[in-house]
Amino acid sequence: MYLPPAHYNNRRLETLVENRTVYSLEQAELNIYETQLVAEKVELTFNSPVLASMLRGKKVMHLKDKVFDFFPGESVVLPAGELMQIDFPEANMQNPTHCLALAMDPHSIQQVMVLLNEQRPRLEEHGEWKFTDFNFHFTNDLAINQIITRLVWLLAENHPSKAVFADFMLKELIIRLAQTDARTVMLDKASQLQTESRLAFVVQYIRDHLEEPLQIEDLCRKACMSQAHFFRCFKNEFGLSPLDFIQGERIKLARKLLGDHRLTISEVCYQCGFNSLSYFNKVFKRFTGLTSSAYRLQSTYK
Repeated sequence: MYLPPAHYNNRRLETLVENRTVYSLEQAELNIYETQLVAEKVELTFNSPVLASMLRGKKVMHLKDKVFDFFPGESVVLPAGELMQIDFPEANMQNPTHCLALAMDPHSIQQVMVLLNEQRPRLEEHGEWKFTDFNFHFTNDLAINQIITRLVWLLAENHPSKAVFADFMLKELIIRLAQTDARTVMLDKASQLQTESRLAFVVQYIRDHLEEPLQIEDLCRKACMSQAHFFRCFKNEFGLSPLDFIQGERIKLARKLLGDHRLTISEVCYQCGFNSLSYFNKVFKRFTGLTSSAYRLQSTYK
């Protein structure tokens, strides 16, 4: 993501390490940081929950329970008071590092969670929607990237209705962050959660039987739900339909199997549960942007 020209017109460069530009709202504070010098263990903390997102360059994040490289397109949600120690191994004046930190009012977050639980409740066994209270590092999906981009451009241009527009954007962002967190936990821990969650059981069943025909009617029976209720709950929890999830898991397996050159592409196709090579290639290209043969060739030379 590139910062809008209006941001550079607003910002004053006063330091080469974590130069800060602030855009304030009643329910949030957006901080844009720019670093033009290699630095280590730069400390940063906020008094409210914060979304930190990389925009340009590379950082190394040191949190209390993990250390990781931080690249554009990635974000981390941190609880209030969490200390960040940050390294900037590649920053220079020709290639500065840009990141943002969006500090959000806890009361506003809680109001959005109440609204979400009233209008789009989860299955009873999953409990209520809640905003993450631990370090949650993830890759932005398209929707979250779009919200962050729109928010930065809106605040930088100082639109007279920015407070109204930003309020809608922040509500959507908070909901999507809560859903992304819940979805990530459910998908990452499906095998552990399958005895207590019907959807986790279905997810694990799908993963264990990708090479077999998977009928939605069978999945509904395993979840003990009607088809309409199953579709609604699945999409509410994971943000996509059961069919799209199955195809995504099959393509994930296909990408792994294509690395084994002892297998032909036809064998990969059938081992992933597709019964048509042309359909397999169509779905593979939709998910990856490449044909299966082009993907195999590209991965060979990486």
